[in-house]
Amino acid sequence: MTTPRRPSRRHVLGMAAAVPLALTADLALGAGPAGAATGPAFVMAYFTESPDGLGTDYGLHLAVSLDGLEWTPLNQNKPVATPTQGAGGLRDPFVLRKQDGTFAVLATDLKGTDWSYNSQYIHVWDSADLRSLTGYRRLKLHGMTTHSWAPEAFWDAARGQYAIVYSSVNASGHNVLMVNYTTDFRTVSAPQVFFDPGYDVIDGSFALGVGGTNYMYFKDSSKQTLVGARSATLAPGSWQRFSTPVAHGGTEAPILVKSSSSNTWYLWGDTYTPNGVFYAWQTTDLASGTWTPVDQRRYTQPVNSKHGSIAPLTGTQYDNLLAHWGAPAWNRLKSYNHPDRYVRHADFAGRIDPYPFDPYTDAQWKLVPGLADASGVSFQSVNYPGRYLRHYSYALRLDPNDGTSAFVQDATFHKVPGLADSTWTSFRSHNHPTRYIRHSGYALRIDPVSTATDRADATFRIGY
Repeated sequence: MTTPRRPSRRHVLGMAAAVPLALTADLALGAGPAGAATGPAFVMAYFTESPDGLGTDYGLHLAVSLDGLEWTPLNQNKPVATPTQGAGGLRDPFVLRKQDGTFAVLATDLKGTDWSYNSQYIHVWDSADLRSLTGYRRLKLHGMTTHSWAPEAFWDAARGQYAIVYSSVNASGHNVLMVNYTTDFRTVSAPQVFFDPGYDVIDGSFALGVGGTNYMYFKDSSKQTLVGARSATLAPGSWQRFSTPVAHGGTEAPILVKSSSSNTWYLWGDTYTPNGVFYAWQTTDLASGTWTPVDQRRYTQPVNSKHGSIAPLTGTQYDNLLAHWGAPAWNRLKSYNHPDRYVRHADFAGRIDPYPFDPYTDAQWKLVPGLADASGVSFQSVNYPGRYLRHYSYALRLDPNDGTSAFVQDATFHKVPGLADSTWTSFRSHNHPTRYIRHSGYALRIDPVSTATDRADATFRIGY
């Protein structure tokens, strides 16, 4: 198979219309020593679900990012590995950067949403660089007749071992966080209760050694919120809840991430639905336990992603992953003033709709050289590749390319700096150069632009 052309780090940012490279904030997982940065790039692991199941896959998916906020799915957003044992699928994959710089990938042994399937095992892979995953196995954590959900791991320096923390039902009758210790992710210590606040909890995420304190965020299942606890020792039973809960509807799967260029911490969460939406909060004082929402313009999750984890990469590892797996051959366009909505076609009409939706491929476009002018751009539909987005009586619709002069001109646009934000993009009509693509009542059309509202309606982010 031909290796896809490797986009450079600057090329990927340009395609995604992200913040200029000089302005990006390097982030690092707080799970490293004192939350220190170990690289200028990041990898996210996740599985996928979509509203009607068209984008659902319970294999291991990977995406990369230079700023930890805008993500480039690898392998066309297809799995890079799929379990062959147990349930034959996974949920909740977690990437751990180990002490030696290599990686371990852990995941729940569960395919789909059959919550009655109780596996005592988790899936495990080893990897030097995430270009190949080796040593696949299932690791048994306990002998109870219950599950082992959402495993995460960290290095416990005092013990000289890795802690594997996961959710399981103990004698208490509700979900608690359990822990096993290991040096090799092949044999583990006996399980013990790690955190039991007296109510149902799952999904632990960690930031270690921050100002001499260790932090953990988890899902309080009784209230569907993300909550923080802290400990001075990392010892089982030593964690004390302290934070103000955060949520956007029912929220789970917390991910703690720190900026290495500032004192900003980010907390990601995944809405608890079969087709979740990621939201993010930020704080400059992790000890305060209070968070403010991050503007959705600043981050974009991989399409259909669920319950992710984030690990730091070196710049070389980032480049090598893109060279090996390839960036998507398609893009999505996010609305500037409705950042929860994406450009799509529905019944062949152009519009912006809230993510997620099916068919999710309605929102995927190949940005090809302009049909009437190669210096411009035309929007070729991914799921209807013979059709292009064009204007007709100023309304945008998806029509077959009939090769006429009128069609190719109607389907050609020119990229310009975003009219509302120059780091985003606007699209000027080729044959009506005073008009730009904008949304009005969520329908897409080309109109003259004069007001601030017009400029916001006509501004988009090219991403994935």
